[in-house]
Amino acid sequence: MVMQQINPSSQPENLDAVFAALADPTRRAILTRLANGDASVSELAEPFHISQPAVSKHLKVLERAGLVERAIDKQRRPAQLKAEPMHEAVKWLEEFSKFWSSSFDQLDDLLEELKKSES
Repeated sequence: MVMQQINPSSQPENLDAVFAALADPTRRAILTRLANGDASVSELAEPFHISQPAVSKHLKVLERAGLVERAIDKQRRPAQLKAEPMHEAVKWLEEFSKFWSSSFDQLDDLLEELKKSES
């Protein structure tokens, strides 16, 4: 299967920021926690051995990627998951699944041919 030429301008605008944000295991864990509901910085910091300012820095990266939104609720600033940018990243990755599916199909065909020739 031949992949079509990739046009960088056809990619979602913040795709690089999304992948950069998802590259860090702490940020992925924060997103997993936020999938269960909004949380404050102190609530997000609880399971980690890092400071609240460190969690705030992670949240800023996630906000720049569009993966998190912060609200103002009296004195709390709960973070909320915004999954749409991840959907765009998944759509981009799905283009490569076509390549792998085709490669596996070709491998299956080759194995079948080898089995027949051995018989």
